[in-house]
Amino acid sequence: MSDLFSSSSKNQTYTAKDIEVLEGLEPVRRRPGMYIGGTDTNALHHLAVEIIDNSMDEAVAGHASEIHIRLMDNNTLQVSDNGRGIPVDPHPKYPDKSALEVIVTTLHSGGKFKEGAYETSGGLHGVGLSVVNALSDHLLVKVFRDGTQYTQTFSKGHATSPVLKDEAPKRKRGTVIEFHPDPEIFVDSNELSAKRIHDILKSKAYLFRGVTIYWECDEGVERPDSIPNKAVFHYPKGIEDYLDSLIETKESIGKLAGNTQNDEVKIEWALAWIPDDETYFRSYCNTIHTPLGGTHESGFRSGLFKSIRNFGELSGDKRVEKVIADDVFAECLGFISVFIKNPQFQGQTKEKLVTTSVQKALDSSIRDFFDHYFIQHKEFTQSLIQYFVEKAEERLAKKQAKDIQRSSVTKRLRLPGKLTDCSKSTPEGTEIFIVEGDSAGGSAKQARFRETQAILPLRGKILNVATATMDKMMANQEIQNLIQALGCGYGKTCDPAKLRYERVIIMTDADVDGAHIASLLMTFFFQQMHAIIKRGHLYLAQPPLYRLSAGGTIAYAKDDAHKDELMKTTFKKFSNIDISRFKGLGEMNPSQLKETTMDYKKRSLIKVSIEGDETVNDFVERLMGKKPEERMMFIQENALSEVDLDI
Repeated sequence: MSDLFSSSSKNQTYTAKDIEVLEGLEPVRRRPGMYIGGTDTNALHHLAVEIIDNSMDEAVAGHASEIHIRLMDNNTLQVSDNGRGIPVDPHPKYPDKSALEVIVTTLHSGGKFKEGAYETSGGLHGVGLSVVNALSDHLLVKVFRDGTQYTQTFSKGHATSPVLKDEAPKRKRGTVIEFHPDPEIFVDSNELSAKRIHDILKSKAYLFRGVTIYWECDEGVERPDSIPNKAVFHYPKGIEDYLDSLIETKESIGKLAGNTQNDEVKIEWALAWIPDDETYFRSYCNTIHTPLGGTHESGFRSGLFKSIRNFGELSGDKRVEKVIADDVFAECLGFISVFIKNPQFQGQTKEKLVTTSVQKALDSSIRDFFDHYFIQHKEFTQSLIQYFVEKAEERLAKKQAKDIQRSSVTKRLRLPGKLTDCSKSTPEGTEIFIVEGDSAGGSAKQARFRETQAILPLRGKILNVATATMDKMMANQEIQNLIQALGCGYGKTCDPAKLRYERVIIMTDADVDGAHIASLLMTFFFQQMHAIIKRGHLYLAQPPLYRLSAGGTIAYAKDDAHKDELMKTTFKKFSNIDISRFKGLGEMNPSQLKETTMDYKKRSLIKVSIEGDETVNDFVERLMGKKPEERMMFIQENALSEVDLDI
């Protein structure tokens, strides 16, 4: 190895002549990735964003009200505004050059370094326009100031003409820039996208309500049907209009939109919570999209979360203690836009804001705003907190389900001790009977078909999940046993494909108590294993309430009406009929239970199905929910129709 290095050193020399000095904009052309992130389609469109952002900075500073963008059929983009116009007088440091030429041909030059030229801006590194020049084979700049039009052309980083002067209308002002990306640089992706630029412009107009943006696309440019060749973007309510356009066909839990500012930062926000939708949160700084977020996002999230927690504590709602920031922003569709002085971004592509002072300033400002807002809108805030608590409970439930799955990787599947499982290892043709109590469970175990029928006894009446918190539900041993036996998860983690049995059969006594237990179980399945019902896996067994016998004839009646029918038909000819009433499944001997309720050939089952989720949900909430007055009203409305009550 040493010979290799010594040999190499003998054959090569390394002197001052080997040190290459790149001048002007040549470094940009040699290493475009350092300035725009590469040479792919994202980098290509970053050129467009740099020029558009310059015009947006003029608008945000209050010097421009209109921006015109035209995508030409020769892959050239033209951006113009009615701002102050780039200065064209000789530059003090380079007296033989105009300020215009210095800005376009020199890195780290521009009006955004000096205090006062721009209060806030998106471009602060002084590289935007010069980088576009370096990476374009044609760039044209027109400046309108004081009744004069100044024109200069550039290519690949160099001026190709002097500044030419012509007369112009005295009231006309602003800057026009058009550029054509250099195909030598963007070899694989050189075509500017009409859709992409159209969407960028639309989002920019949302971010600053004081600007009007005009979009034009030449007829020869390829574009999807959804993109017009001409459009005007102007949104009086800013990003709130943006949010409204996205949620107009969706149902939201609530919406928060507003703005506030202090000495350090001005912020505008628009948020909505859409149930069962994906989280979509975008942040901007000085109209620059920051896809990786940064200190402004952290400060906003922290301030809002602290206000939510503070309101919950002041109102005595202890449930808010389990809520974390991720719960507040789960299923949130939102935008925040901040304007600050001298922002510091991560890299020239500005994907992340790293200005440290912004986080603390935003946290304080947002918290102060929402502390007052939430107190003034108590009912709305309480509904939001209820939603956040539900998200927290779902998160905790998923965590617990994952913990169970993780433990089963290294251990055998943990099944409840009271479960008597069937011997068949695949779900096809199998069923699990959920029965009340050990006595009924004992009879069912002896009556079952061992290969395909499993028995899970539950102790008494299970918890009413319609009124219980997620924590209380997960602490209930009977519910834990049921979840573990079925193996398909619960809540949003419920997956019917993982169900261990083909049929789940609720088998309770044929009396009022049995019906109550069945209703509690069905409530659990409806709220926590909805998909199981939807897929047709849930059934009700129909055990008999009476046994009738006379003259060697035996029959079973499921209820009083059925008993009376048998008396008038099957047992009509008998005068001495023995009628026994079963007090429960536990009092039936195994052969009776098998013959009447569990034998595939003789039993009858009722499939539980759902017709109209919203109607059923309202019905369950009314009868099983937390409001006893709703239950009482239902009883009063329906009691008169029930003349034969088993009390």
